[in-house]
Amino acid sequence: MTSILTNSAAIGALQTLRSINSQMEATQSRISTGYRVANASDDAAYWSIATTMLSDNKALSAVEDALSLGAATLDTAYTGMDAAIEVMDEVKAKLVVAREPGVDKTKINKELTQLKGQLRSIVDSATFNGENWLKWNTAADSVDKSLVSSFTRGENGLVTVGTTTYTVSTGFGTTGINYLVDNGGTGEYGILTSKAFATSVGAGSAYVLFKGAANPPSTVEMVLNQTTTDVQIDDMINTVDAMLQRMIDVASNLGALQTGLELKGDFVADLRDSIETGVGRLMDADMNEESTRLKALQTQHQLGLQSLSIANNNAQNLLSLFR
Repeated sequence: MTSILTNSAAIGALQTLRSINSQMEATQSRISTGYRVANASDDAAYWSIATTMLSDNKALSAVEDALSLGAATLDTAYTGMDAAIEVMDEVKAKLVVAREPGVDKTKINKELTQLKGQLRSIVDSATFNGENWLKWNTAADSVDKSLVSSFTRGENGLVTVGTTTYTVSTGFGTTGINYLVDNGGTGEYGILTSKAFATSVGAGSAYVLFKGAANPPSTVEMVLNQTTTDVQIDDMINTVDAMLQRMIDVASNLGALQTGLELKGDFVADLRDSIETGVGRLMDADMNEESTRLKALQTQHQLGLQSLSIANNNAQNLLSLFR
């Protein structure tokens, strides 16, 4: 039946055209943004998962930055300790030379003074971001050092922030790290200022490389003069060697920490890449598919316009029957 009141063909063509326009808008949005799921309305489940993972990825980025900061601090401490070990090798060599008969010990002492000054300079310079792991100043420096090293979301949805701890050793075993110099006056935490090494080698005096006004009275600074005996020099050599061995242990521990941080940093970087890839699979649009769909929709749109035009002309064709 043909009606002049209701153009069913035009209505149908218009509905089809509206559907095509809606699909074209969605496709053009995907092409312009690059996202298949850009909003919760596109796919609530995928959008929720992707948004959570992106948030976690930002947290992992902060962890990666923290690891980089910790690695830089460790590098500074290790570089300082390595340089100090080289100077201590020279100190031990000078003391061995002083053991030879007829040597002018006062001249050797001048060389020792220069080496001590170099050690002091190394200790003071080994600072990064306000952190100096070679110099103990206050009781706060005795607290173990920790660094954010991981961010994990468990199966229950709860997040956990993991840390790596650097043990500050107050004793002089083979674990943890020790400071080189104790500026606090107790001498307990500094390898070069503690009397523990003289005690460990059975020296007659508690020799230290540096002695401040507040250091324990029982410690004796290593100073050479013409009255210094061979026994005293031997005690100094043994004490310096014990200090040197502990410095090597600390450098080894710092190196192990460096390796651990590098591995964790690499893992976090790989994990972030994996998360980005996973989120991309959920949210990113397939540009080849979308461009092909757009071309098809453009063709359908043109056909829809033609169909609507034909449907609208039906009324004109009907009027021609009455002429």
